[in-house]
Amino acid sequence: MGKLDGRVVLVTGAARGQGEQEARLFRAEGAEVVVADVLDDQGEALAREIGGRYVHLDVGEEEQWRAAVSTVKDAHGRIDGLVNNAGILRFNSLVDTPLDEFMQVVRVNQVGCFLGIRTVAPVMEDGGTIVNTASYTAVTGMAAVGTYAATKHAILGLTRVAALELAHRGIRVNAMCPGAIDTAMSNPAQLDPTADAEETGRALDELYRKLVPLGRIGKPAEVARLALFLTCEDSSYITGQPFVIDGGWLAGVNLI
Repeated sequence: MGKLDGRVVLVTGAARGQGEQEARLFRAEGAEVVVADVLDDQGEALAREIGGRYVHLDVGEEEQWRAAVSTVKDAHGRIDGLVNNAGILRFNSLVDTPLDEFMQVVRVNQVGCFLGIRTVAPVMEDGGTIVNTASYTAVTGMAAVGTYAATKHAILGLTRVAALELAHRGIRVNAMCPGAIDTAMSNPAQLDPTADAEETGRALDELYRKLVPLGRIGKPAEVARLALFLTCEDSSYITGQPFVIDGGWLAGVNLI
């Protein structure tokens, strides 16, 4: 018996990184998984591999959300879970951030999460679950990622309000707050065929050995296991909460 047997779960930004690992784990635990992304080739390949379904979804587009949800309902007759995983990161100081760059991040991270909740919740089965991907930076500050941090703080607000408003239907809404995770977001060299991703990875390892109490960068599969916990019955009495998964980074500064 899998922890998600009989459930239908939509995962956004699922073609790679954290979303990919969530899709793989959820399918292994018995869920009917819908892989949603704008990276069609990668998303379709993953869906075929795990025996899921792929839908093209730009999370900042309301009509695409409606089309995706309609596709899921037509295929499976129900939606039991949503993981709002899709997100982007831009590095810049606040005073140097152009408005269009700020709005680009808001559109994907914040608006995408809002549209996901607003579109899916009305048709979700009672007792369903929504997991929003926030960030370590949703509960603290970090220089050079002000736009990203602002959107992730907003996701916590959306999570808490949605948890209150959907509780009468037994729908639980929680947020994950990952620290540094080994994906293309933390190491863009993974997406550059001319870059040495391994060398960049080693440099990041050295950095996180100093910053993170557990001495390493996190793995996407570790975040996926938290997403599974918040989607299955193991977390049946938990809603409206942020869950930090950061190797102890938020705990404080280690001077020893």
